[in-house]
Amino acid sequence: MTDEARPTRFDLRSMPGLAKIGMTALLIVMAAGFAASASHLHEHHEGRDERAGFTIDDIRGAYHGLRSEAPLRRAMEAGHPADIDDATPVPDEERQVLLDWLRGDRISEDYDDLDLGDMAPAEIIATNCLECHSRQAGPEYEAAQAIPLDYFDDVKKVAFSREINPNPPEIVITSLHTHALSLATLSIVVSVLLLATRWPAVFVGLVIALTGVALLADVAGQYFARSTESLVWLIAVGGAVYVGASSLSLLMVLADMWLPAGRRPRRPDVRPHD
Repeated sequence: MTDEARPTRFDLRSMPGLAKIGMTALLIVMAAGFAASASHLHEHHEGRDERAGFTIDDIRGAYHGLRSEAPLRRAMEAGHPADIDDATPVPDEERQVLLDWLRGDRISEDYDDLDLGDMAPAEIIATNCLECHSRQAGPEYEAAQAIPLDYFDDVKKVAFSREINPNPPEIVITSLHTHALSLATLSIVVSVLLLATRWPAVFVGLVIALTGVALLADVAGQYFARSTESLVWLIAVGGAVYVGASSLSLLMVLADMWLPAGRRPRRPDVRPHD
């Protein structure tokens, strides 16, 4: 077979200028879509754990469910501050009042109820807890200052137990039906473009492998995390790696299109004419 009859390898840098402009615009739109998806994930799940900020508990609440006892209730049941040397224990009667309050459904209403007088939770906390758990506490109480109880806005962060149900299975399956197919197809297209670049084959292969494995981990985590809590980390880590690898792929494709072409190496399977 002569050189003229051999198929030539498609590469992005040989594209006509107008085609490069169009491809660049499409890749920018694709990158914007990735950014929008990440923003939607953040906004959709943030606060799922009933706490400010986006954390692993938001993902856990959405895909596995979240059940946690109120930290203040747990501390009272454990006898705190009796676990600290030389600390003055909370009187048994007042501890029981706090426990009944924390186990009830009127935490906000009864916090500083005037009808309860000195046995209102706010008064008990002020008498027994603020020596340590206050922003004005001395430097020897630095660890306790990290959990201030000066105001109800502080107290409510540790006074409420949480029970968050995961997304229903039909919602998860519907979401996977849409996103698994679309993201996999999109990643195949980007991977094919990446294979048409001049970047080292080993590096290209590594990026494509990370993209595929991370997407598989993310999808598998979303499906199986409902029954196995530890698989929530597959969603978090897999999703982060997928977005990172996909973003890197887009950058590599864009760079290859617009960097100077340079000297093209001779293909080893092409022999010159005699």
